[in-house]
Amino acid sequence: MFRRRTELLLKTERLYLRPPRLSDHIDWATLRRDGYDYLYPWEPLRAHDHLSLSAFRTRTHWAARAIKAERAVPLFVFRAADNVLLGAITLDNIQRGPAQYATVGYWMGQQFTGHGYMSEALQAVVAHAFGPLDLSRVQAATLPENAASRRVLEKAGFRYEGVAQSFLQIAGKWRTHVVYACLRQDRRGRG
Repeated sequence: MFRRRTELLLKTERLYLRPPRLSDHIDWATLRRDGYDYLYPWEPLRAHDHLSLSAFRTRTHWAARAIKAERAVPLFVFRAADNVLLGAITLDNIQRGPAQYATVGYWMGQQFTGHGYMSEALQAVVAHAFGPLDLSRVQAATLPENAASRRVLEKAGFRYEGVAQSFLQIAGKWRTHVVYACLRQDRRGRG
């Protein structure tokens, strides 16, 4: 008898996080399209067909394979009260062996910012990283001027570690980022 694999689901007080499904396409594409001007300064350039159903289908297949292989955990963030898609968060570049770390990235629709949703989602992802995934470190990088993202990281327990020169291409230009990290057992400051 075949057992159906259960879908990854993280729950918080106000949210639930799960991998993208093909049925999410319209809500996701609308949120991304409506928030283009808001998100553009903080993200890499996207392909011309980024919002297409075909590209989204590829995204959902990649997400399922990445989760199964424990290479990444791409999740959509929904408000539990009304099942509205708020944004997305991805635990990516999962490293094993002596490293045991991952990188986290996220975005939120502009109309949903300022309510603590992403801090809540980030805390759930970090708990998943340190729990079931048994990682030791989760790191994030953001543009120095992105005060909102820095607040999200700090509220979720991340600590500033330094600067990474020309770290990522954002809006078509190589940009310096500030690096934050959260450790399973915070060893910083101890001898």
